[in-house]
Amino acid sequence: MKIGMISDLHVDRHKTLKPEDYQQVLIKVINQRGIEMLLIAGDISNNYNLTQQFIERLESTTQIKVLFIPGNHDFWSTDTGATSAEILDFYMAMESCLIGKPYDINDEWAIVGNTGWYDYTYADPKFSIERIARRKYYGATWQDKVKIDWPMEDRKLSRIAAKQTAKDIEKVKHKKVILMTHIVTHPKFAVPMPHRIFDYFNAFIGTSDFDTLYQQYDIRYSIMGHVHFRNAFEERGITYICPCLGYQREWGSADIEQEINHALYSISIF
Repeated sequence: MKIGMISDLHVDRHKTLKPEDYQQVLIKVINQRGIEMLLIAGDISNNYNLTQQFIERLESTTQIKVLFIPGNHDFWSTDTGATSAEILDFYMAMESCLIGKPYDINDEWAIVGNTGWYDYTYADPKFSIERIARRKYYGATWQDKVKIDWPMEDRKLSRIAAKQTAKDIEKVKHKKVILMTHIVTHPKFAVPMPHRIFDYFNAFIGTSDFDTLYQQYDIRYSIMGHVHFRNAFEERGITYICPCLGYQREWGSADIEQEINHALYSISIF
């Protein structure tokens, strides 16, 4: 089976293209490359209804299995009339959402997914926890501060996400695992320091709470997004993949088909 992986589509952030344009191009690339299953590691849109519609239309059109985990943008509650907790419940009720529902590919492989959350450990140690918790630096505000209304602080949320992921992996622990998160779980995908801004804002990029999972379970692939890098590397038998499409201003060209082709990473599972 050929599995495609992509993240951070942000289908509602392009200056001129509409979500349907993203969908059409992604479908074309899926068909051209013979993708038989698609994994999306979050940040599809800023509205949960649009995220749901995009996934369901993509799956119905391609007739392949599409699995996803929501990213932080998918939880934005501004102007939706729902709280972030209600949006989480909405996603978990979707068959295609992996949170709490590991997916068995075959007798040897399974997919486990969770958004994860940031725990501040990727920030420069010169910043105190209290300073980071303000989520403001050099006049910039981390937008989750104003657009997400979780009823708990970030570090606790990160621990809860890691515990839920461990619980889900336990259900398929006899198999080789493809782990998909949105939040970065390997520091190589954080913005390199020193950096004038991200010495601080790296606090909201990654988490260390997943570290023990890589030691305890047979995770072969680890997919993540959020940071809008595109890269893959292998370390200790695990292939770490960051297949982010990102915002238009971050693309290397104006050609969406070229960019989606470049971002979409594929593997073959037998």
